[in-house]
Amino acid sequence: MARWDPGTADRLRKAALELYAEHGYDAVTITQIAERAGITRRSYFRYFPDKREVLFAGAEQLPPAVGEAVLAAEEGETPLRTALGALVEVGTQVTRLVDPSPERRAVIASSAELRERERSKAAAITAAIRDALERRGTDPELAKPAAQAAANILGDAFDRWIDDDGAEDFPAYLAAATSAFREACGVAFP
Repeated sequence: MARWDPGTADRLRKAALELYAEHGYDAVTITQIAERAGITRRSYFRYFPDKREVLFAGAEQLPPAVGEAVLAAEEGETPLRTALGALVEVGTQVTRLVDPSPERRAVIASSAELRERERSKAAAITAAIRDALERRGTDPELAKPAAQAAANILGDAFDRWIDDDGAEDFPAYLAAATSAFREACGVAFP
């Protein structure tokens, strides 16, 4: 097998997800994941730094992408509309990279360590939105709640996308999540 086989990262993700579903996250070792994927334990670390990142690979790219999209958004919108408009594009890109399987979500839900990683990821997205809104000139008193609302809507949209097995394009799920949030708040916005 080639040293840097382009399919190895995908095999590792698949092997890890299968093993986590079969035995539970805590019971699985990196050696088991590597062996199932057909590589050595040492080679595993060329692709992922630990056993949790095999489920979250690429997540570190999301906050900067969200921040850049917010900064590039058209002027003249409310902070929340600006953030949600940016999330349409970024969310669409992310759905091309993320495993939409309910199995992945179930594995994450079964582990306190993985749930904490998911919360950290959400917090980084919220911070990126807030920081970008503030850089655009939004008052921090408005940027923070707008970022929190946008991040919550994004999370709901991804849950809907996974529940529906990605049957529609991501903007449809973001629109549905935005509508539900609007109805829950009893206010008019996008």
